[in-house]
Amino acid sequence: MSDSTPTHVPTPCPACSPDVATAHELLSPGSQATVRCTECDHVHKTRIEEDDTVERDVIVSQGGESFHTHVDAPASEEIAVGEEFIVDTEEMLMTVRITALELPDKRVERTSVEAVQTIWTRAVDNVSVSITLNPTDGSHDQTRSIDALVPGDEEFTVGATEELGDEEFTIKSIKLRDDAAGYDHQQLDFAADTATAKDIQRVYADDESSAAWSGW
Repeated sequence: MSDSTPTHVPTPCPACSPDVATAHELLSPGSQATVRCTECDHVHKTRIEEDDTVERDVIVSQGGESFHTHVDAPASEEIAVGEEFIVDTEEMLMTVRITALELPDKRVERTSVEAVQTIWTRAVDNVSVSITLNPTDGSHDQTRSIDALVPGDEEFTVGATEELGDEEFTIKSIKLRDDAAGYDHQQLDFAADTATAKDIQRVYADDESSAAWSGW
């Protein structure tokens, strides 16, 4: 979903293609737009039909809290769970991912903007990744969990040793979120398997810092 004005539009050209729409550069928007044909450079005016836009409620989940905002989008546009779009609030611009689409009587995976009542999302610009750290000496009672706030596009790789602040750990496996797309499995266990932070539900790792603690 986007509020941006297109830079090119399809429309017939009276000079070289009066019956078939061709790509035109939009020089001046409006009900009678000024356009330039990309085939023959002819400049002319044309009427561009614009989709009716509607305002829809958006719930954004971020860091365990949620807030309400709204978005304006073409009524006919199709949206689906897992897709991302930009929310423009008074405080900030943020990228969010759709987690649920609520109609008046049910939730669906895909629908039109016109039909949807509420769009449920979560922020993916910066995300909190839960990491379970297992001690390397086999003492499972020392297992602990931390939450790391990282950019949503930061990558985590099975087999890699990471440092976050005072923590150092080697990743053993990665559990993905239900809305993560483009992966072959929900659990990544093989060396070099990689996922971005916004797709991760939990990271399981060996606590490389535990050896330093064992002397205390």
